[in-house]
Amino acid sequence: MLYRQTAADLSVLREDPTGQLYARRLNQLLARAHNIIYTGKRVNASGIVPFFTKTYPEVFRRNFGYVFAAVVIFLAGAVVGLLMTLHNPAFQLQVLGSDMVNTIEHRKMWTHSVVAIKPVASSAIMTNNLSVTFLTFAMGVTGGLGTVYLIFFNGLLLGVVGTSCWLNQMSLQLWSFVAPHGVLELPSIFIAGGAGLRIAQGMLFPGFVSRRDSLNAAGAEAIQLLIGTIPMLVIAGVLEGFFSPTSETALLKFSVAAGLFVLLVLCLTYRPDRSSSSSQPSPGRG
Repeated sequence: MLYRQTAADLSVLREDPTGQLYARRLNQLLARAHNIIYTGKRVNASGIVPFFTKTYPEVFRRNFGYVFAAVVIFLAGAVVGLLMTLHNPAFQLQVLGSDMVNTIEHRKMWTHSVVAIKPVASSAIMTNNLSVTFLTFAMGVTGGLGTVYLIFFNGLLLGVVGTSCWLNQMSLQLWSFVAPHGVLELPSIFIAGGAGLRIAQGMLFPGFVSRRDSLNAAGAEAIQLLIGTIPMLVIAGVLEGFFSPTSETALLKFSVAAGLFVLLVLCLTYRPDRSSSSSQPSPGRG
């Protein structure tokens, strides 16, 4: 907080011709403070657990508005995909391609081939999911335009696929496949999208600090948000390669999805127990 207040004072001094001497002095002070505040610390393996149990939920809650905005953009894309496919069934050909549309029209899932090559498929799925998530995050440097486009397009794609399967009486097969891994994969995309939007906010709306400092602060939080998606994507990739495309019952798949979703919500909303500190006896009076 002191660093940001000092940066705000520096911005004011730079606008005052009589304050240039103080501005140079303040700039040197900020440079030294910047190295102390933002220099990376040595990674300690024992810090992983506190990061995911305390730091990450706090960062997520602070940036929930950006994540929620990503969810809204995704849902808007899904609705557009739904309406476009219902209005013009040929639209699905432009988005999905003739091979996939033909497979759906024959009421066959395009995921059966995954079962035969589970390890390879799982690895490829993880790589693809990580690439999409990191790209969605990185596109925040475009002022958020690239991030918004990727989120909207992914929603559009899911909307088209869902509508196409619904028109061909394949909704149960589709959603029982998507649910087990989707409850982790989709939130990862939303969080990465929120991280990209956070970077865009720091870039476009620095407030009372310099744009560089604003972007540094936004980038630090955005990277923390992104790091938290990595375990989620690894688990989602394993499920998508080994469990989702199997012939297990839809009830089991939806049950696994529900359990994972509840666990995810608990992890993201977890608050350390403060009752211990409040229950400490107060110092006795003389």
